[in-house]
Amino acid sequence: MRELLRRCLDEDGGLHGDVTTSSMMLSDAQGCFAIHVRGCGTVAGLNPIADSIGVFGELTMELKHQDGDQVQDEQIAILEGSMPAILIAERTILNILGHTSGIASLTRQFVDAIASTECVVCDTRKTTPGLRLLDKYAVACGGGTLHRLSLHDAVLYKDNHLASLHDFPEQLGAAIANAKTHQDLKCIEVEVDTLEQFEKVLLLPVDMILLDNMTNEQLSLAVSLRNESDSSPLLEASGGVSLETIRLIAETGVDRIAVGALTHRAPWLDIGLDIIDA
Repeated sequence: MRELLRRCLDEDGGLHGDVTTSSMMLSDAQGCFAIHVRGCGTVAGLNPIADSIGVFGELTMELKHQDGDQVQDEQIAILEGSMPAILIAERTILNILGHTSGIASLTRQFVDAIASTECVVCDTRKTTPGLRLLDKYAVACGGGTLHRLSLHDAVLYKDNHLASLHDFPEQLGAAIANAKTHQDLKCIEVEVDTLEQFEKVLLLPVDMILLDNMTNEQLSLAVSLRNESDSSPLLEASGGVSLETIRLIAETGVDRIAVGALTHRAPWLDIGLDIIDA
């Protein structure tokens, strides 16, 4: 977070810094401002920003809420300290909070949509370039389940990997055996888009099978085939999932639903900074 805040300050300051604030000769002025959510949503990003607030200079940040809290038209934090520091930090803080809280708020909607089922909502690698840790943190704040962090901590054989195989089950089995020699892998998962592929992968030692763009009828059949087999991989549905469709997908009996929209379609939560002590 500190590295990100420094990058944002460099992006905003350019070659000459904040010429607006500098022109006002406010070096000795102190101020107190409230960070305020305008509307309803789930907060994310407060805690890491508060832990890194010293990047901006002489500032303190008092939290009125914690990440993961659902709020409506409320103060979520108080910024106090040097006026130049507050004015320079303002847009960076609001941009990050609006972005992360938007992701957390949308995630919460998806999680609530499948409440009372045994299914969980997962994120994907469709994250903002350079901000994956932040995006995934926001998903967690919204109640989502995190998939692999990146390419290094889990194995996921997707369609483009499988397209290069001449002998699908045999070569994939060899690849899986090779992958198992690596330490600290979260899981080994294979993506399939037909039930024929699914039945072949079901015979392999995998932790999860990703069912891509299947109908609900196909998903239900895949669940039945898994339950009747001698293996027990988790089944994950993906592809075009929306708030309108996710409940029916969860009711097919799959264990997980991957939703790329959590991180690439979330609208920002409206958050502002209002002076409370001139």
